[in-house]
Amino acid sequence: MLPVCDKTVPWTVRLHEQNDSAGKERRDAKDMRRTIKLMADWMFTDQNQKKRLIDLPHTWNAEDGQDGGNDYYRGTCVYEKSVEKPEFAANERVYLQFQGVNASATVFLNDEMIGCHHNGYSTFRLDVTEKLMDSNQIRVEVDNSKNQKVYPQVADFTFYGGIYRDVDFLIVSEQHFDLDYFGGNGIQVTPEVKDGNGILKVKTYVTSENAESKVLLTLKDADGNVVGTGEGKETEMEVAQVHLWDGVKDPYLYVLTAQLECAGVIVDEVTVPCGFRTFSVDPDKGFFLNGKPYPLRGVSRHQDWKGLGNAITKEHMEQDMDLIREVGANTIRLAHYQHNQYFYDLCDRYGMVVWAEIPYISSHMPEGRENTFFQMRELIVQNYNHPCIVTWGISNEITISHKHKADMLDNHHELQKFVKELDPTRPTTLACYAMCHPFHPVSKITDLVAWNLYLGWYVPGLFLNDVFMKFYHWKYPKRCLGYSEYGAEGMPNLHSARPRRGDHSEEYQAKYHEYMLECFERHPFLWSTYVWNMFDFAADARDQGGEPGMNHKGLVTFDRRIKKDSFYIYKAWWSDEPFVHLCGKRYEYRTGNVTDVTVYSNQKEVELYNNGKLVGKKCGAHAFHFKVTMETENHLEVRSGQLKDTAVIYKTAKAKPEYKVKKGKSQNWV
Repeated sequence: MLPVCDKTVPWTVRLHEQNDSAGKERRDAKDMRRTIKLMADWMFTDQNQKKRLIDLPHTWNAEDGQDGGNDYYRGTCVYEKSVEKPEFAANERVYLQFQGVNASATVFLNDEMIGCHHNGYSTFRLDVTEKLMDSNQIRVEVDNSKNQKVYPQVADFTFYGGIYRDVDFLIVSEQHFDLDYFGGNGIQVTPEVKDGNGILKVKTYVTSENAESKVLLTLKDADGNVVGTGEGKETEMEVAQVHLWDGVKDPYLYVLTAQLECAGVIVDEVTVPCGFRTFSVDPDKGFFLNGKPYPLRGVSRHQDWKGLGNAITKEHMEQDMDLIREVGANTIRLAHYQHNQYFYDLCDRYGMVVWAEIPYISSHMPEGRENTFFQMRELIVQNYNHPCIVTWGISNEITISHKHKADMLDNHHELQKFVKELDPTRPTTLACYAMCHPFHPVSKITDLVAWNLYLGWYVPGLFLNDVFMKFYHWKYPKRCLGYSEYGAEGMPNLHSARPRRGDHSEEYQAKYHEYMLECFERHPFLWSTYVWNMFDFAADARDQGGEPGMNHKGLVTFDRRIKKDSFYIYKAWWSDEPFVHLCGKRYEYRTGNVTDVTVYSNQKEVELYNNGKLVGKKCGAHAFHFKVTMETENHLEVRSGQLKDTAVIYKTAKAKPEYKVKKGKSQNWV
């Protein structure tokens, strides 16, 4: 049951190290804007009214949301914390800030309900200045129960309940850059590039009504040199011969500092990284970055980890980014909801082009219309300044349910207009369900479109991918088409000498992705392609591959410890880092006199040896396939120049039953 609340609140500010402004009196940076973390010693009350002391981040579904059965607890749990009144001056404000509470939060301070928030993936804050006592009790009722008003409700992933991102007090001057508008930081920057020069349009929003207040703007390059200054709440700055944010090869960032001056005193300051870039999409030639062809080839990401759920730290996000960078992707679809601000920052820093979206997914809810607009406004307001983001995703697989079609289409049309009003600089997109036919009206609403297609996995026939791409491009030559999801389940403990669709083997997953990469090469008009998924993730309704509660389509396992062989075929296509990879290391015991051995590499020539003897030398690209005559024990080694990789496999009389997917219930989530 969702709480009745008329104190729905907007969100957050991103904090950065302060820079002095020469010649201006100002407060010390540590006094101007500061945070007090509230991460430790929360009393958690679960659904059985059992209490225990926990630290944040936390979810109550870290175990039951990953073990299958579609029976993880969805309801209300309570978090409580005692906290002393922070030190602040009479002319300062104190905000209680939450960076992620799933899915609905009702917040009490000293037994008074002070606000609620219905978006499990964004940040929100409450001004508690007048409500603080010397000693205070914070109580947060968190609800991820089933309802018809807050998205998501039906989807192929676990909706972890909890306070799973940071909580803190944010203390600012009474006059400050606005913190009360749907989580924005009070600054909106719009970069443009014209004739090699950069134009930065800046809008700022402040709380001060003082006629003497003014906004001072300073733009610095990556070396700290001042390249532009400005004054006023709305202004433009020009940067001669601007250094472009150019994707993964050169993700160059400038830094804008905005200072609020009142009566000659600097009272507030916020900094925003800025990237100058242009982009466009052509229905025949695909995506362009800074006027040059830049095919978007990348991965989708869910944020959860094994044993942790969504309660992850910056270190986990950094590990995810390191793996995505290693595979060589240049774009990420951040599915199916707003991700942590820190991860968008990482995408800015490393040049990852981003598809950002809201969880308007699977089944349209007439009572959830308002929530789609609320979540979209928070997504755009909080993330507008990120140069990495190039498109806003309106919905995902919304036609899985056929109910309320007219209302669903109207919701989409209104969202499309709404997004273009909030941000006319970026195109919209949506991801169509595999069973959504190319003529469906929902596929014609957004600026761009993409399909989630698993032809060759759920449906036999890898060649059908070529058929679909060619047909759609022929039928709608002016529509820009992408592949928002594609993939196959792959278990690193399952293997087959004759990999087939549905066997969940590591070998079939690799075979599938070999085909898809070649398929995309044949159809360069695709504006984007996203592997589903970079990592295995929890979907408690699933029971496939012998491990319930999981989607195993990741290139990397849920715990991030094993890079499946399919990881390396992408690295062979996308990465410039020289390497060779010998597939099948985990397929140790094999029957037959001859076995297939596959090598993935971005080198042009590889040599394969068995027990010190040359098996063969092959020239080519990406994937190299060999036949190896089996001995009892086989020490395989692949070489390319100084690069090498090894494996040991054994000849056995009988196939190991552990390599075959277990028979029994095989349940998809739909």
